[in-house]
Amino acid sequence: MDVNELQKKAEQGDAAAQLKLALAYEKGQGVAQDIAKAMAWFQKSAAQGNENAQCYLGSRYYHGQGVAQDYEKAAEWYQKSAVQGNMYAQNNLGICYQKGLGVAQDFDRAAEFYKKSANQGLEDAKKNLDKCYKQAAEVYQKAAQQGDADAQTRLGYCYATGRGVAQDYAQAAILFGKAAQQGYAAAQFNLGNGYSKGEGVAQDYAKAAVWYEKAAQQGLAEAQNALGTCYDKGWGVKQDYSKAAAWYEKAAQQGFAVAQNNFGVCYKKGEGVAQDYAKAAAWYEKAAQQGLAEAQYNLGICYDKGWGVAQNHAEAAAWYEKAAQQGYAKAQHNLGVCYEYGEGVTQDYAKAAAWYEKAAQQGVAEAQYHLGVCYENGEGVTKSLNRAVEWYQKAAAQDYKEASQALLRIKLGDYYI
Repeated sequence: MDVNELQKKAEQGDAAAQLKLALAYEKGQGVAQDIAKAMAWFQKSAAQGNENAQCYLGSRYYHGQGVAQDYEKAAEWYQKSAVQGNMYAQNNLGICYQKGLGVAQDFDRAAEFYKKSANQGLEDAKKNLDKCYKQAAEVYQKAAQQGDADAQTRLGYCYATGRGVAQDYAQAAILFGKAAQQGYAAAQFNLGNGYSKGEGVAQDYAKAAVWYEKAAQQGLAEAQNALGTCYDKGWGVKQDYSKAAAWYEKAAQQGFAVAQNNFGVCYKKGEGVAQDYAKAAAWYEKAAQQGLAEAQYNLGICYDKGWGVAQNHAEAAAWYEKAAQQGYAKAQHNLGVCYEYGEGVTQDYAKAAAWYEKAAQQGVAEAQYHLGVCYENGEGVTKSLNRAVEWYQKAAAQDYKEASQALLRIKLGDYYI
């Protein structure tokens, strides 16, 4: 694009043109090099929300190029760009958090942004994530040796997950134990998990429940939910639905999505509380809005059946799809049903079959059966009796009655495999 035309668009407020003009002035391409003008146009474009300009501007402040070096401003601009999904800004913001430049040093936040960037394919972010874990483990090790409970817990987590150190559940349990004995809630919860899963210690649900309760009494939502599950399932304690619901509620009131969903299930089943579909749906929605796939699926069922909410197939399909896109198998199957029958969506046999297959591949018997029907009838897929039988057999192996009947019908029919 001609520089004069670029200048005109930039002056008219075109953010992309402003960024290009800034780079032109910075590099002296088509115009006389002018760092001051470059910075001015970077600022204009960034102020309009251009994520690339924000990242460039952050980099200029970070390195002190064209402006006085200012790590705080660098981090601020990286943040603005990172939240828009810019993988370079996410990686750069991770560096700021890892090194404590412009922000308080925070290895967890650094790892969070490195992961976001790495998930978009930036190799530098993947390398930085590994370095971050190793540095974090070294820092935690020094503080843990001084008896710092938080560091002991964080180092324990490093050992439990193999982040920055070789995975070692036994060492993790030792560190969690030291911090737990100091009354550190997160360590008590993690130690409870160790006993629950038998990781680093002999599996012992009773001990797990004891440690969960210590952390739960301190208000840790994750522990409250875990203790609720212990009472719900009778793991390490006498089964008590009322206590389960009470602990779920405490965690749910703190906004813990898993507990909100679990509390919703209590209302749906009438376990520990009076059955109330409206309250169940309300709690499902709180968790669903936070992106919890199981809650999205449960809320979809509520709209599908009209349980606690006005029946609305379109709303049901929308929630099923949110969960299905996260790989939640039951939701994938239900979304397939929506497409097969045109409930809440435009009927589309191909999409129905595609969603059935995703759920079937995860072992959902009902989806395997329905996918078999698709192949037998040639609905949404190329007709194939062999493929139909293959999926019927998978469902029948899970004692799905309709699949067994379909296989018998085929065997007794006019055609054989």
